[in-house]
Amino acid sequence: MTQLSNRIQALSESQTIAMARKSRELQAQGIDIISLSLGEPDFTTPDVVKNAAKKAIDDNFTYYTHVSGYVELRQAICNKLKRDNGLTYTPDEIVVSTGAKQSIANAVLCMINPGDEVIVPSSYWVSYLEILKLAEAKAIVIPTTIEDDFKITPEKLAQHITSKTRMIMFSTPCNPTGSVYSKDELKAIAEVVAKHENMYIMCDEIYEHINFVGGHPSMAQFDFIKDKVITINGVSKGFAMTGWRGGIMAAPKWIAQACDKMQGQFTSGTCSITQKAMHAAMEMPIESTYEMRDAFKRRRDLVLSLCKDIKGLKTNLPEGAFYVFPEVSYFFGKSFNGRTINNGTDLCMYLLEEANVAMVPGAAFGDDNYIRFSYATSDDKLTEAMKRMKNALEKLS
Repeated sequence: MTQLSNRIQALSESQTIAMARKSRELQAQGIDIISLSLGEPDFTTPDVVKNAAKKAIDDNFTYYTHVSGYVELRQAICNKLKRDNGLTYTPDEIVVSTGAKQSIANAVLCMINPGDEVIVPSSYWVSYLEILKLAEAKAIVIPTTIEDDFKITPEKLAQHITSKTRMIMFSTPCNPTGSVYSKDELKAIAEVVAKHENMYIMCDEIYEHINFVGGHPSMAQFDFIKDKVITINGVSKGFAMTGWRGGIMAAPKWIAQACDKMQGQFTSGTCSITQKAMHAAMEMPIESTYEMRDAFKRRRDLVLSLCKDIKGLKTNLPEGAFYVFPEVSYFFGKSFNGRTINNGTDLCMYLLEEANVAMVPGAAFGDDNYIRFSYATSDDKLTEAMKRMKNALEKLS
């Protein structure tokens, strides 16, 4: 009998991927499902990026590269970080990987020992806790609510730090909530961490370019904390390159070297063609990302206006990313056709089966009083999805 490891048995499947798979299964049966489960821009990769990849193939740029990415790409990333974020890095402080998810896993596995504590504000991205499980770390989850815009305060952070605390990890703009930490809010967090010699910050900035407040503040901008910050980024969201699998980590050299060593045993360098495509993306002016950003802002406003017509949905104003994360406890205890809604997971399954709209339960992100849906699709689909959702929710009593 085959015996799987305790490690894989303890690991949960990504609920965003699970809901997307369920949607595809129903679609294959001929059911008209509108899937709002995956965080994937519906835009196409910019032509300049695609052309760079095509040229790389024609030029036979098809051999192994440096594990961390070829040096000219890492220099282009440094130039981008300086231009857009005011951050100064050198190529030996950059590691290119097969997506931001691998960058996060590299850093956690290099920095965290079994039993170490890592602070994770809730609601968090689905993979954070699972990656911490692989590292045998203890996740210290700090709950937040819609009333505080899903942000932790420096006071809350300080209360949860112990002698075992090694790191805090969070995203801004945030998946799933869309919240964006301001420069002052980031500085306040940095000031708390700076008091603890063995504590680091992992700041996931993959949604940097989908930011509706004007200008993305990076955690590493503060000189007094920069040597304790691991910045995660990539090209999936801002450049509509999800399938290319291009992630970026910027960190102190000793951390970057450790991640290079780790990656060298897992995947080595990411796809050479993807690297050439990333290089072109890094050299695109930041203004080239505005069209997609503005489209997402328009869609956000559309969805929020439609949410106002649905009694019981409680929303905040997401300032970035492309998600709405409504509080849905109003529907708990209500029923239709013998089905009772007890939590966000129940509600998502009800909406999938009754409204043919796929969303992700808040439990995947740490709080089952919420659900998450993406507005990274067309206005027509969003309008129809919200209409279906409204009709289905009105049946609950």
